[in-house]
Amino acid sequence: MPSAPAHQFARSTLLAVAALLFAPTAQALPPLQLYVELTAPGEVLTPPPGEYAGPVVIDKPITLDGRGEVTVDGGGDGTVLSIQADGATVRGMHITGSGESHNSVDAGVLIEADGTTVEDNRMDDVLFGVHIKGGNRNTIRGNTIRSKPTKASLRGDGVRLWYGRENVIADNTFIEIRDLMITNSTNNRIEGNTIRDSQVGIEFVYSPDNLVRDNTFSHNSTGIIVLYSDGVVIRDNRLEHIRSASGRALAIKESARVVMETNEIIHCTIGLAANDPTHPENVFHARGNRFAYNNIAIYFYGETGGHVLEGNRFENNLTNVAVSAPVAARFNTWRGNYWDDYQGFDRDGDGIGDVPHEIYAYADMMWMDWPWISFFRASPVLEMIDFVERLAPFSEPPLVLRDPKPRVR
Repeated sequence: MPSAPAHQFARSTLLAVAALLFAPTAQALPPLQLYVELTAPGEVLTPPPGEYAGPVVIDKPITLDGRGEVTVDGGGDGTVLSIQADGATVRGMHITGSGESHNSVDAGVLIEADGTTVEDNRMDDVLFGVHIKGGNRNTIRGNTIRSKPTKASLRGDGVRLWYGRENVIADNTFIEIRDLMITNSTNNRIEGNTIRDSQVGIEFVYSPDNLVRDNTFSHNSTGIIVLYSDGVVIRDNRLEHIRSASGRALAIKESARVVMETNEIIHCTIGLAANDPTHPENVFHARGNRFAYNNIAIYFYGETGGHVLEGNRFENNLTNVAVSAPVAARFNTWRGNYWDDYQGFDRDGDGIGDVPHEIYAYADMMWMDWPWISFFRASPVLEMIDFVERLAPFSEPPLVLRDPKPRVR
């Protein structure tokens, strides 16, 4: 058995020989896998700067550090780099050229291990960015990920997390991807990311108790979708310029105990869309959020209500609250929200309106029953009809909601 210094000398000699034998040529790229094979567990592999061929499989706990000077190219076939060892790290790499198969989930990085770190990498021309398959306690941080240059519906997920828990996805930039897909995964943290020019920001499916915090969603078709995922917390995010015809900044369906607080929802087609609870526990709490410059700030569909909305701000929206039926929002709990169209006073100066804020379905709400009328919203004719109905209604208009203690500032 050679001594440690002798072993290290032999390894460094092999790496030097490999660098000479597999120097980049105009015909082919050297395989990065050879360098991985020659690296002992626990060691740091820093390949010479340049371009290398994939695929690469890391099956031992090493650190692959490209220092921003190493490219690994999958050549348009399969997944570029796979991590199969707990505790491995990949950083400072340029990862490009995955395959184009959705069925095989061709990705820039595939993780089938626990406790790995993928940080400060640049991935482009990859169908899926990072695919975590049954991995726990992994960290995906500081990466820039861009999918294949095709239309949004044909791209892959920036991160696909399947059956994983306690993973951290933080401080990444996702550009022109399809979405971040979280499926059957719990207790993960998604924070500090920027997701823009994509189809969906984040989609949770059967994934309870996840945290979404301090992210920015901009110019996507949809922001955050929560489906059958209880206990999701959405806090301190900014969702802006989500303007597709059916775009929702936030969409919640059949999910219990979802908490939305201190988010900013700005200039979206619909700020929040939610169905009525199917069970008394299936309510969500919206606290301290700001809805501004949206076509519709909140849209409720269903006929029972039961959600709790308190301390939110509604500013300069075309419609603050829209419903599929007049009672859909009436039986929610509204408390202490700020409404820019409140018509009461605050004579005692306590910051709370003297009379409740009430929204009725006058003529300006006709478009909710007949969508084609929305073309005429804010037109002089419809405004006149609405004015006459408010001045002398022929019948009692349906009450949409009542906030008994609205804030006035």
